[in-house]
Amino acid sequence: MGVIHALRLGLTACMMAALVGAGGAVHADPLRCNDTSVNEGDAKVWLVRTCGQPTVSDSYCARVPQPVPAQYGYPAYQQVQPVQQVQPVCVVTEEWLYDRGPGNLVAVVRIREGKIISIRYGEQGRSEPR
Repeated sequence: MGVIHALRLGLTACMMAALVGAGGAVHADPLRCNDTSVNEGDAKVWLVRTCGQPTVSDSYCARVPQPVPAQYGYPAYQQVQPVQQVQPVCVVTEEWLYDRGPGNLVAVVRIREGKIISIRYGEQGRSEPR
């Protein structure tokens, strides 16, 4: 009986891992428009050309951590390595919502610096905190 119980637990763990993995893969799905796909990393101009203008769009300042160069100037005899600091900076981020019609989930495309950084669908398309 112990072996069967262990097998069931192992199978349950595998199924849970597969479900978690599948949930993460939803975010990487391409957006299909007019028999052409748009993917994360594609240019904003490709999105406009392929899918047209969004139903709704918004832009905001996202605080993105950026490395700040460490200050040098230590005397040669000191063997001190400067510490690199991280400072949040404002990066304009756009969110475009595409209502793809009946039977299709809405798609929210996030764009930063002219590139698509994420594509989300339906409930997962809800915006993250800014």
